[in-house]
Amino acid sequence: MFYWMTIMFSQTLGTALGDWTADTAGLGYGGGAMVFSALLALVVAAYCWTTLSRTLLFWSAFILTRPLGAVVGDFLDKPVAAGGLALSRYSASIALLVFIVACIVIFWQRAAKQGH
Repeated sequence: MFYWMTIMFSQTLGTALGDWTADTAGLGYGGGAMVFSALLALVVAAYCWTTLSRTLLFWSAFILTRPLGAVVGDFLDKPVAAGGLALSRYSASIALLVFIVACIVIFWQRAAKQGH
């Protein structure tokens, strides 16, 4: 039940929060992306330099990715007059695919030396 409630809230409220940040709060798509990227960076820093619950950090990162995705998605496919790049959905999807593959190649994973 916790899992599905988290999915529901992160998808619905995350998208709304991303839209609110970009539009209503007036930060635009770039500003919204920077806010959520900075919050994710704080989660990464907490993971690296604190002993906070890994479960809490995972769910924090999971929830923050939705508004970030909404803002970046809007930035890629909204008209230039609205602050976007006006890419087609296919072009935006290809751009995201290239970004994901680049991240996988650059930030490759290796087995842990000991269990967490």
